[in-house]
Amino acid sequence: MATAVLQVPPSNYQVPGSHALEQVTYPEPLATPSSDPDAAAIKWTSSFNALLQAGSSDVSALFLKDSYWRDLLCLSWDFHTFHGPEKVASIITRQTKVWRIKSLNVDKSSEVGKPQISPFDFEGKVKGVQFFVTVDTDVGTGRGVARLLQDATDQGRWKIFTLYTVLQELTGHEERTGRRRPTGHETGALPGRPNWKERRLVEENFEEGLEPDVLVVGVGQGGLSVAARLNQLGMRNLVIDRNARIGDNWRNRYHQLVLHDSIWFDHLPYLNFPSNFPIFAPKDKLAEWFEFYANVMELNVWCKTTVKKSKWDDDSRSWTVTLEREKDGHRETRTLHPRHIIQATGVSGEAELPRIEGVNDFRGDHLIHSSLFQSPKKKVAGKKAVVIGSSNSAHDIAQVYYEHGYDITMIQRSSTHVITSDTFVDVALKALYSEDGPPLEDADLIQFSLPNPVLKRFLIDATRETTRRDAPLLRGLTDAGFRLDNGPDSSGLWMKYLHRGGGYYIDVGASQLIVDGKIKVKQGQEISRINAHSITLANGEELQADEIVFATGYGNMRDSARRIFGDELADRVNDVWGFDEEGETRTMWRRTGHPGFWFFGGNLALCRYYSRLLALQIKALDMGIMKYEDP
Repeated sequence: MATAVLQVPPSNYQVPGSHALEQVTYPEPLATPSSDPDAAAIKWTSSFNALLQAGSSDVSALFLKDSYWRDLLCLSWDFHTFHGPEKVASIITRQTKVWRIKSLNVDKSSEVGKPQISPFDFEGKVKGVQFFVTVDTDVGTGRGVARLLQDATDQGRWKIFTLYTVLQELTGHEERTGRRRPTGHETGALPGRPNWKERRLVEENFEEGLEPDVLVVGVGQGGLSVAARLNQLGMRNLVIDRNARIGDNWRNRYHQLVLHDSIWFDHLPYLNFPSNFPIFAPKDKLAEWFEFYANVMELNVWCKTTVKKSKWDDDSRSWTVTLEREKDGHRETRTLHPRHIIQATGVSGEAELPRIEGVNDFRGDHLIHSSLFQSPKKKVAGKKAVVIGSSNSAHDIAQVYYEHGYDITMIQRSSTHVITSDTFVDVALKALYSEDGPPLEDADLIQFSLPNPVLKRFLIDATRETTRRDAPLLRGLTDAGFRLDNGPDSSGLWMKYLHRGGGYYIDVGASQLIVDGKIKVKQGQEISRINAHSITLANGEELQADEIVFATGYGNMRDSARRIFGDELADRVNDVWGFDEEGETRTMWRRTGHPGFWFFGGNLALCRYYSRLLALQIKALDMGIMKYEDP
């Protein structure tokens, strides 16, 4: 008997092993709340703290039936999202010795965080009381966001719809910023003492027996962000990269690349972009900023450096790593003994090239993966190019080819979510990340406070609006034979990114070229073989090609780990990206399954936010505050 095969829509594809997010239904709202939001917030936190002090599982009665508590490092040393009061009660039952959280208190330190009546859904139909909280724990302090709705089944009592708590500082190990910043000088007569520049050279080159606590592999936004956070916690670290210069991961990309996110969303930790920076940063300008950032943040970076050998010792809980470094025209080998390694080699793994018959037979000018593409090989009108793929890079590269006079064809194998840049900024980012938006720390707190299942429900409505705004362009794309989707369960770009890391295009001009027929599209076709000067599609059609670019994405970060650190490590770590059973991102920014080894990646905003959380985990381990085996 034949077995039926379920066909998953391309929009709902997710990385293997990932769990589907729950389908969320908003609680039935009462009439527009008329209560004093201050009074509601104070009453709820007072009740919560009283029950907390008593160790009573009745804390769960303060949560709606369909409520969510997202916690990052306050309740445990992991990331969790608890759904429903029963799960909250189980947390209390589990923490039999002592509650990690000591109290929550209303935080009125910023305008956006004060208790206020606020809509919780995109359409503004579900309104309640939203406010920031401060979090006191047994190891440090944090912040959070509480969202209260009136329980229609319990006399309209205010209860939690979503609660977010996140650790931000370890007591006694606070970041050396603001009032804790270093003085920069030493008093008294100290003959022969080195100055700042001399000390930096010793630190940067790990001379005089210095060893890094942490080795960071990769000097993109991930490596820079986490290195800066570790510095401020007093964790000596070294960042290495095989490229020649800091910023080359952007500098060496295709000629016309600019960021598709607005600049307010893309700041690095501690140091915002200048107020005259363009809204969408060109790749070379961003590369220069990375170089400046590393210098001014006093990061120890070795470029032209690769890992030649690495070995983990379970007994000493440390690595022995042999590095090969090119410095001043000479190669040197250094062996270091960090306690932690962070792989920050990019959002994903190795460039993914489909196995296609005839690749070695191609005799055209250019056959390359998009990660290595910079510009067309020849600026000659009438040349033919084929781009395989249909996400951001594919569109940008196709547009570059058109601007160079090429006859360009894009091969779209499945479907793509398309949103115009203006719509994306206006609908998805403007409220929190704009010239007039709230302070960055507050914006981030709100942005990351929604549990992913609730965020997905919010984005379904938001995507309906972005689709409405972009309707004329989207109709034109459909008429041109380009296949569209609206992301997983119609939740749009961000959820598609978190599900699979791609499959979308933020339009900066290529879509209209497709509508106008200036970029041709072959939809739903795989490549059968590559010939000397052409591509044969699965349907037998042949496309002439002088240049071929595979914009076919990347593998899992475990692939890179295997290449750099070997099979023993790669077989021990967990898969990266996608969601666990609670709806948290798998393995990234948290324990990997291998002590002393961490994955770190994401866009600039994710790197900015989660770099603090990874640095706190590493600091807690090194100070004995946390054990790797702790829940």
